[in-house]
Amino acid sequence: MTTTTTPPAAPAKARRRPVSDWWNRLSRVQQWGVLIPLVALVYLLPVLNPPLITTQPGYDFPIAMFEVARYALVAIGLNIVVGQAGLLDLGYVGFFAVGAYVMALFTSPDSSLSKLPFLVVLPIAMVVTMIFGVILGTPTLRLRGDYLAIVTLGFGEIVRLMADNIDPLRGNRGFQGVGHPPGTKADGSPLFNNTNGIPWYWLCVTIIIVILFVVGNLERSRVGRAWVAIRDDEDAAEIMGVPTFKFKIWAFVGGAAVGGLSGALYAGQLGFVNNQKFDVVTSMLFLAAVILGGAGNKVGVLLGAIVVAYVPLRFQAIAEYKYLIFGLALIVLMIFRPQGLLGARQRLLAYGRQAYQRLLGKGEQVSSDGSLATDNAGERA
Repeated sequence: MTTTTTPPAAPAKARRRPVSDWWNRLSRVQQWGVLIPLVALVYLLPVLNPPLITTQPGYDFPIAMFEVARYALVAIGLNIVVGQAGLLDLGYVGFFAVGAYVMALFTSPDSSLSKLPFLVVLPIAMVVTMIFGVILGTPTLRLRGDYLAIVTLGFGEIVRLMADNIDPLRGNRGFQGVGHPPGTKADGSPLFNNTNGIPWYWLCVTIIIVILFVVGNLERSRVGRAWVAIRDDEDAAEIMGVPTFKFKIWAFVGGAAVGGLSGALYAGQLGFVNNQKFDVVTSMLFLAAVILGGAGNKVGVLLGAIVVAYVPLRFQAIAEYKYLIFGLALIVLMIFRPQGLLGARQRLLAYGRQAYQRLLGKGEQVSSDGSLATDNAGERA
């Protein structure tokens, strides 16, 4: 009796692993070995002023880099609300405005309030903005989707109209001489001023690194898992015992704190605050940075902020039509890549599958759809 042997199946073509898989396979020491030179390069950008990425003639490159860093900080804060918790916020510029006005009220000579140092006002601006987040979120976060978006859009407009109509906020006149961090150069002139963007850029990048560290730890905590559950299916999360309203308030408060911090930095660098920079269009640009880069992905929103803030400063022809161009880009993106340039990848299921496979042993494997399959060795046994 002759037996036929079945030739072994050809190995399947290996899937192309994303960059995130490569990064996760590195040890902590190797990750720091990659990050430290990258961060050093980021810090040196305004000093090096590379010809390929320098701004258009007539626009200071270090100031442009501070603008990019400021947008990146705003995008990180808005990503907590939109990307992590899935709450569509169209009035995030309101939190940004509150932080800027707090800085102006406590540091500008045009204000009647007591004057405080810049570094003291920074946490005050965050706390005041967090209070505004609670005030807005408590009555409105029971709404969802379009209804929540309309309410937050109204909040942004309310803040702008208050700046118009409340006399102590000075409307179009604004506040001049807004405070800045301490420090002097060798010649005795202030280190932080409106024309030198390098120290402002370094300060903003340092704050971004700290915020990214805090947000990254939040994502891996119970709070971050609750936000993801709410974003994916709020009803299912509530049925499973997640206090959705409480965690949505936390997301709003956390995002508001970062927005207020970025507004305070903006006011200090510009040295002047009025009601002209806190309109709906600015809020849409903030949201465009998050959606373009990839809501829920910290690196993605940083990339989106760089595109939104840097491209108009680099190319004069684009600056005039930036709203049209970014609008068309978002339309194309929603059609072909709705998750953004670097969409959020939920690895919990994949890691759970790997752990389950190890527990089952070599005789069983978990297929790509989650079902169990016995391998050849198990069949022969």
